[in-house]
Amino acid sequence: MAKCNKSLVVILLLLHILCLQSQVNGFSRQPSRQLIFTPHKRSDSDPQQVHISLVGNDHMRVSWITDDKHSESVVEYGTKKGEYSTKATGEHTSYHYFLYESGKIHHVVIGPLQPNTIYYYRCGGSGSEFSFKTPPLKLPIEFVVVGDLGQTEWTTSTLKHVDSKDYDVFLLPGDLSYADTHQPLWDSFGRLVEPYASRIPWMVTEGNHEIETFPIIQPNGFKAYNARWPMPYKESGSTSNLYYSFDVASTHVIMLGSYTDFDAHSQQYTWLQSDLAKIDRKRTPWVIALLHAPWYNTNEAHQGEGEDMRQAMEELLYEARVDLVFAGHVHAYERFTRIYDNKADSCGPLYIYIYIYRFKKPPSPLSLYREPSFGHGRLRIVNETHAYWSWHRNNDTDTFVADGVWIESLSNSKACWNAQGQHVAHEEL
Repeated sequence: MAKCNKSLVVILLLLHILCLQSQVNGFSRQPSRQLIFTPHKRSDSDPQQVHISLVGNDHMRVSWITDDKHSESVVEYGTKKGEYSTKATGEHTSYHYFLYESGKIHHVVIGPLQPNTIYYYRCGGSGSEFSFKTPPLKLPIEFVVVGDLGQTEWTTSTLKHVDSKDYDVFLLPGDLSYADTHQPLWDSFGRLVEPYASRIPWMVTEGNHEIETFPIIQPNGFKAYNARWPMPYKESGSTSNLYYSFDVASTHVIMLGSYTDFDAHSQQYTWLQSDLAKIDRKRTPWVIALLHAPWYNTNEAHQGEGEDMRQAMEELLYEARVDLVFAGHVHAYERFTRIYDNKADSCGPLYIYIYIYRFKKPPSPLSLYREPSFGHGRLRIVNETHAYWSWHRNNDTDTFVADGVWIESLSNSKACWNAQGQHVAHEEL
């Protein structure tokens, strides 16, 4: 009997240890879910994979694909259902990838548009009517941030949770479709996100799954990404769709490229210097940056992948007093304190990452909250000085607010601006 009791105690202790090892902040990561392939159910001439993105202060790019090569690249739009008072003509492209041939990819920029206004539109002169709401001109504004989206059952769960509450702009720091050279998955992804991306502007940057190179045959990366998801890089003075910036409602948003050159002699570095120098914190008191490969992390995987970029560019963001930096690189959540050069610094950006789940132990004192969950984040910028960040964990049917914090803009910190060129270090990572 004593042996049985001893064995039972050992088993219970082992189960307890395993449970502790699988939890961070009391939450156990739920298992991966099945891939979803969204089929094409429309006619060849009907628009599919419709999505929109911001262009400048008062324009919107409408993108879609048709199988019919003769379909026009036109968008009709107006502020009343079924009544299109304005028409715009754009451009089209297509691409080949091995034996795959894309449909006709249309891009049309419409505007000028009024802020905080619902517009109804139709693509190519036929098919269904779509609608979107333009972001507000002034604060408050709400961003949704999702990393490494993919197209699984968790994707549909996340998007449904996102759609359950109003927001203004969708930010995605890389890894969209997870096509990984299987081009039909780009089409499937476009159809999956269309109900959401056709109504709210999606602003994205590239991740490693967008590269899709193949030695000799496909040496240049981002072929599908650049053709399907053009962003307003020219409007921000960039020469590449892989990095750009834009302004919306008193916020300057910088989308950086983790998988293109970023050293001090690169075009991206020169562009970032110029972009940061142009920021007027009276007009855009909030500055946020997004990239894919994290500069700081406490997980076991992806260690050091963003280190070269951090060493090259971190000082630029620090001296410009960037408020927040978001990154992705798989599917979990971690929020750090304000950091500069591996040390806590009250004048550095606050880092928030949505990425891998095998966290290192013990945790870094710079890491304030982490959990291995799927979900989405919301950044509600309330006014020129304060914003509220919240992490919404996916449960099976409901979203659960697992983390939240009020953030004060560095534009409001006289101490930080007076201390430019200096930093106060506390804890090391």
